[in-house]
Amino acid sequence: MRILPLFCVLPVCAVLLSEAADAQDSATADQDVQQLVRELNLSFPADSSSVLFLEQGGKRYKIDVAARSITEVGVAAEAPAPPSVFVPVAAQQTAPAPVAPQAASQPAPQASGEALFQTNCARCHGADGRGIPSIGTPNFVSVGVDPAHAAVVIRSGRSGKMPSFTGRLSDAEIAAVSQYVASLATNAAPTLETNPKVYKPGDDVLFSLPTGRPVNAGSLSVNFSHRYPYDPAFQGEDRGGILFGLDDFALASFGFRYGITDRLFVDAFRSPSFIGRPIELMTGYSLLSEQRSAPFNLMVRVSVDGQNNFRKNYTENIEGIFSRSLSHRAQIYVVPTVSFNDRRLVQGALTSSGILDYPGVNAFSLGAGGALDIRPTVALVAEVIPTLAGADQLGIHRPAFSFGIQKKIYHHAFTFGVTNSPGVTVSQRAGTDATYLNNPSGDIFKEMFLGFDLMRQIH
Repeated sequence: MRILPLFCVLPVCAVLLSEAADAQDSATADQDVQQLVRELNLSFPADSSSVLFLEQGGKRYKIDVAARSITEVGVAAEAPAPPSVFVPVAAQQTAPAPVAPQAASQPAPQASGEALFQTNCARCHGADGRGIPSIGTPNFVSVGVDPAHAAVVIRSGRSGKMPSFTGRLSDAEIAAVSQYVASLATNAAPTLETNPKVYKPGDDVLFSLPTGRPVNAGSLSVNFSHRYPYDPAFQGEDRGGILFGLDDFALASFGFRYGITDRLFVDAFRSPSFIGRPIELMTGYSLLSEQRSAPFNLMVRVSVDGQNNFRKNYTENIEGIFSRSLSHRAQIYVVPTVSFNDRRLVQGALTSSGILDYPGVNAFSLGAGGALDIRPTVALVAEVIPTLAGADQLGIHRPAFSFGIQKKIYHHAFTFGVTNSPGVTVSQRAGTDATYLNNPSGDIFKEMFLGFDLMRQIH
């Protein structure tokens, strides 16, 4: 159903309803008003003094003069019914009330949610729910909204951007609006990111392994990662006293990703001095997408890493990101990666002279992982990245692996977990604490340390 731009008839309807209020002493309305009612094919329900129904063009519309809204509620009868007699309010109190059509007197819940949306939300989110770009409101038709999340936002509002509707709308009305907003994407023709059977990754990575999350043209995302590799989370004394390693020094990395089209993107990422000060430049392209009816997703990424702020120790990487949805709640990933001139993962320094030169090694790794939504906005993630070629030269004897829990909420994702790898760039993510801390047992389970990722789509 949709709201029609027919507000030109509202003044006429207001006049007709005021005639009803003024005709308290008459059993019939003025003859001219009766003629206008017949010409417009109007009818008046007995249970409302501000609502009437109009049949035009084979469709039936509900007109609420008080709310200044017009809603399509069905199709008109195939054969025109005799025009409804316009009965003044006084006559309605004594004369038998006409029986309103069932479809008009009992609109579907979605119609109620739509009407509430038009009254309370359309000014900022657009009458069709596609947002208003000039004020930055989202397009509910293309991105889709979880109804539970929509209800939370409606109740709480968004600081400085959207008021709270607690107290303005009842719980039932908030639920109706939330379901209507969620239905905008469901009822639309299947497009990118709207197929309800396809899993939607919350972040660009599970923990370090890429997910191939689709991009939108013109979108800009920022990614942060923190790793705490100097103190194991579960090994040693007084772990709680140091917050399981969170009190220690962190390796903080950040980067940006920009969608040139809905298939092509570019990315820039940097890690800190104490892991070699690498800058990574990347481009990627989505070849296959389940959202476009492909049997699986396939993205290809090409990147170059350069240490000491892209001045030396360059590594060239080619990745294929294969993923497949097991349901709308789970997805699995396989990521073969070829790295040319890869370097052993060791500690860096604040000075350029402390970032050592190592010979380049051609390496091949085969990452695998999975994500499972245990709640609509909460997922468990896991990954493992074994190096199948070049491992000995890189000092890798056990694969990098990570486990985490991820919270996803409206273009944001926060993942908190444990890992044995301090590296987050393509060339460093398969390395472990065994070489980074020169600790042969630094890659075993009990030596895992804490870390987190934060992604925000800012445009």
